[in-house]
Amino acid sequence: MDTFLMFLLVGALAQAIDGALGMAYGVISSSVLLAFGVPPATASASVHGAEVFTTAASAGSHVLHKNVEWRLFLPLAIAGIIGGVLGAYVLSGIDGDVIKPFIVVYLALIGFYILWRGFRKARPRRLPTWTTGPLGLIGGFFDAIGGGGWGPTVSSAMVGAGQEPRRAIGTVNTAEFFLTVAISATFVWALVTGHWEDAEALTDHAAAVAGLVVGGLLAAPFAGYIVKKAPQRVLTFAVGGLLLALSLFQGLQLAGVMA
Repeated sequence: MDTFLMFLLVGALAQAIDGALGMAYGVISSSVLLAFGVPPATASASVHGAEVFTTAASAGSHVLHKNVEWRLFLPLAIAGIIGGVLGAYVLSGIDGDVIKPFIVVYLALIGFYILWRGFRKARPRRLPTWTTGPLGLIGGFFDAIGGGGWGPTVSSAMVGAGQEPRRAIGTVNTAEFFLTVAISATFVWALVTGHWEDAEALTDHAAAVAGLVVGGLLAAPFAGYIVKKAPQRVLTFAVGGLLLALSLFQGLQLAGVMA
């Protein structure tokens, strides 16, 4: 299959899941790129370049359908940008695989906790505004390092802490646009200053990035509507189940069982 068409399908599927559950676009897209032998920093830069477009469309959809908790949005976005810029600079100089085992363990633990809350039929809680700052800082750093850790880290933590899934997903996806722009700008800066030595590999994967952009844009506008209409408990189980699936997939990759 042509590279562009294959990554168009990957981008559409990944964005459909990400828009509905607040995570997975970066993880799925990065995993596919890495499976094709793309270096970690190049994969992360490629995915974030594509996400500049897809997150803009997804954010607009969530705003339109009133899925955003605005009191949590600003501190989350600001802290996410700081963490993302730091992570992008670090990743362009080291191997991002060092931190992946910790992310896998985190995803598994949070996934089990969210499923437990779903079975208990736990009621949503109003999260304090101050909690989103540290959460955004960590999520932004993991996102740049892992090529897609923002949603799994931040959406899962907010849902696990009791935030209404629809509001958590909408707020996190909307803040992700600003985070993605900041991370992409940092990769460009690292390229210009010579800090990023493997940046020339980007030009070898232009068709894949273009496919991710087009596929993501096709699916992104439906994100807000899906989250608005889906029952809260269904979203809770879906988020928890996806986290366990992602942690299992990445764990198998780290163990060398899967490419």
